[in-house]
Amino acid sequence: MPTAREALLDAARRALADRPWHAVRMVDVAALADVSRQTLYNEFGTRGGLAEALLRRAADGYLAGVDRALTAPAPDRPAAVALWTLRAARQDALVRALLTGHWAEGLPRPGRRPGSRGRPGGRPSPRPEELLALVRDRMAAASPGVAAGSCEIVLRLALSCVIAPVPGDDATDSRALRLVREAVRPVVRERV
Repeated sequence: MPTAREALLDAARRALADRPWHAVRMVDVAALADVSRQTLYNEFGTRGGLAEALLRRAADGYLAGVDRALTAPAPDRPAAVALWTLRAARQDALVRALLTGHWAEGLPRPGRRPGSRGRPGGRPSPRPEELLALVRDRMAAASPGVAAGSCEIVLRLALSCVIAPVPGDDATDSRALRLVREAVRPVVRERV
């Protein structure tokens, strides 16, 4: 059974799917989660706190997918992370914004003021450069013989395909993935 926090975050995502963030009201989120507004405010403090929690959850989900991708056979790990990055960014506008720093209209944005990070002790969502560094370091640690710089290049190539999609690419990421694999292959062969 989900906790009140999880139910509220699920409700906020459902509300965000139906309307832009500026139109999502706290009372609606509480009603969707079948909890009181006071429970919502106790959990997140403010609307900004709820936004930060949504962004943190999206970042954590993306990082969990990175960790799953890193269970691929050693030579395939950089390409697996690149593929996951492409898919996650295409499927989730919050992940895309967290990775690129481009906040499309209607999305919640990270807090700008010290007090807008939600309840005390809440973790702020990572900036794009922080998220990239986390993933790069995880890739390098899980890919023996592949330099951190090479891991970063693979990630940046995947992100370039997110920002400027490959012409003719379809939902399976086939052309973008081929480009990434072609770029990764010499790096992995050299080092492994």
